[in-house]
Amino acid sequence: MPVIKYPRIRDPLFYEWDRKAQKCGLRHTVYAVNGDQYTGEWLDNLKHGKGTQIWKSTGAIYSGDWKFGKRDGYGSYSILDPVTKEYKRVYTGWWENDRRGGRGMFFYPNGELYEGEWSNGLRSGWGKMHYKDGSIYEGQWLMDQPNGQGLLRLSNGNRYEGGWKDGKKHGPGKYFYPDKGQLLEGVWVADIPKCGVLVDFGRDNAEAPTEFPLPEVELHDPAGVLAEARAMFDDSHN
Repeated sequence: MPVIKYPRIRDPLFYEWDRKAQKCGLRHTVYAVNGDQYTGEWLDNLKHGKGTQIWKSTGAIYSGDWKFGKRDGYGSYSILDPVTKEYKRVYTGWWENDRRGGRGMFFYPNGELYEGEWSNGLRSGWGKMHYKDGSIYEGQWLMDQPNGQGLLRLSNGNRYEGGWKDGKKHGPGKYFYPDKGQLLEGVWVADIPKCGVLVDFGRDNAEAPTEFPLPEVELHDPAGVLAEARAMFDDSHN
């Protein structure tokens, strides 16, 4: 009986062409239709691994880790200065799902600097902010604002230690005036001290102390007064 051979069924040619076109592994520069360019590693046609992306519209450049087409891991993002034509670093640190996430440093155009934790592209967690006026805030952040416990040091040496909410002093805290040798301990609401006790503190070493020391006010229980003020604050915000 004769043996009949049938031709082997093959996939359409465009299947083979598509398979060969899929980018995987290390590739040289690949240009997008809009002019963007990427040099680095790929997986299943997605940027994955180490790579560098340059955006044509802005001239911005990112170099670092990628995961399934998104910036994820450690990397640095810089922008091109239109005047000097030099790259200025904007952010160096960790990324999650194409946004700043984890620890990193952000350099603002006005010279300010933030170093600390991020979440979903916003300052969240513990961080330190250097402001252009010379003041420094170090403490807790939430949704890009000081929130929780933190310390603010002003350029003149004064400092505030205590609670924060939505970027403002809020809750129990202490405000030190080293130049005058005084300390205000009390409760703040939206940056305004609502109640507290002002006492001399390090007056002998102050640069510009008041002419006369503060008179001593005899309170039956000064600690109890502050405790009562804190309790009233807590009750009003529960």
